[in-house]
This record gives sequence, C-alpha cells and structure tokens, in this order.
Amino acid sequence: MTTNIQSVHFDADKKLIDFAKDKTNKLTLFYDGLISSEIILRLDKSSNSENKVAEIKIHTKGQELFSKKQSASFEESIDLACEALKTQIKKYKEKVQETNLGMEELPS
Repeated sequence: MTTNIQSVHFDADKKLIDFAKDKTNKLTLFYDGLISSEIILRLDKSSNSENKVAEIKIHTKGQELFSKKQSASFEESIDLACEALKTQIKKYKEKVQETNLGMEELPS
C-alpha cells in the first residue's frame, strides 16, 4: 500500500513519518484490498495542549475510509485514527464478503 504524508504548519521528522507509515501499513493485515493511504498531520490553532491532529484516508477498491483524531501528541492521534479505521475496515470487509457470497449463490 502506498502512503502519502503531509505535515501542515510544521516539518515532520523521519521518526514520526516512519511511525505513521508503519501504523497504516499494519491495517493491511485486516484487509488486503487497501490500495493507498493519505495522512495529513497538522497543528490546530487552539490554545489547549491537545492540538495535534491526524487525518487518515484509506482508499480501497470500492470506497474511501476516513478518520480524524486530535490529541496531545501526533503518535496518539495516529493510534486513535488507526483504531477507528481498523473498525471501519473490518465492517467494510464483512460487507464485501457478504456481497461476494450473494453473487456466488445466484443461478447462472
């Protein structure tokens, strides 16, 4: 799966980029139909300490899955977004399998 990472209002270091890529690549363990991912890391302009935002968009063969999480660190935001995406991917996989099973049962 190809991964594109953008950092807005700051320069992400290699360690953070590698962390984000590793986390999103692990999502392929749940469904091998993931094509690519886009990760946007940005600093929110709020005055509180929880101003690190991670937006992750996963492209599949038939749908886009998206999660946006905000917390005190980018690593935590990425973790939370990937957990939300893991749930979405599992639901999407079940839906695709049900559709495929339904097509196999149709008489030809």
